[in-house]
Amino acid sequence: MTTSAYFSKGTSGEQTLYENLIIEQLQVFGHDVYYLPRKLVAEDTLWGEDTLSSFNDAYLIEMYMENNEGFGGEKELISKFGLEIRDEANFVVSRSRWDTVVGDDLNLIESSRPNEGDLIYFPRIKKLFQIDFVDHDDPFYQVDNLPVYKLSCSTFEYSSEDLDTGIVAIDGIEDSMSLDALDYQLLMMNGDAMITEDGDYIISEDYRVDTIALTADNLFMEKAGDEVLDFTESNPFGDPGGGSY
Repeated sequence: MTTSAYFSKGTSGEQTLYENLIIEQLQVFGHDVYYLPRKLVAEDTLWGEDTLSSFNDAYLIEMYMENNEGFGGEKELISKFGLEIRDEANFVVSRSRWDTVVGDDLNLIESSRPNEGDLIYFPRIKKLFQIDFVDHDDPFYQVDNLPVYKLSCSTFEYSSEDLDTGIVAIDGIEDSMSLDALDYQLLMMNGDAMITEDGDYIISEDYRVDTIALTADNLFMEKAGDEVLDFTESNPFGDPGGGSY
């Protein structure tokens, strides 16, 4: 026989009340954090990764941090590579609040939920966390619905990703830690800036991004260098030994 029709495991009214109570608790006991969706720049479909990810948006939203006695994980670890910080944390966010605040962002790889690889910036401790796993069914259908996401996160290991969110504290991480060679180009002897690899921008004398300078010395030197050697000869320096082999 089927389950009793006289006992409900959750009406729409009960589900809405349960969800509203959770949102209220998250806003009372939680923290304001920034959610940063990851944007794929050059996805490798073979290996399923993107080493050129960028983060261009940041959404302020409340989340509850379950680690109320400190970070989990291996924490501070000294290895042959030096000091590594391997803190882990679990964040809880309301589904409806996430849908309202973040869900419409076009950068989301999977638009229906938080994505592994997205970032969470915790302003209170000035730390970036990367989402490693999204648990969508805990607590498990208490009133026949799933009102929250639980995000298992670890300390983000920055590797020269573009951070252009408009939040000074977040974008400053790129300024202080980026190893992108294009950020450290040198000037020519006459003070003109050198052109970047993509040919779109240059680094000007005062280190600000400026428009391209078509009269930069590197273009002149490239053309002049074509006249130094005559590549129509098989050996412009002569035939060593004076004989054939």
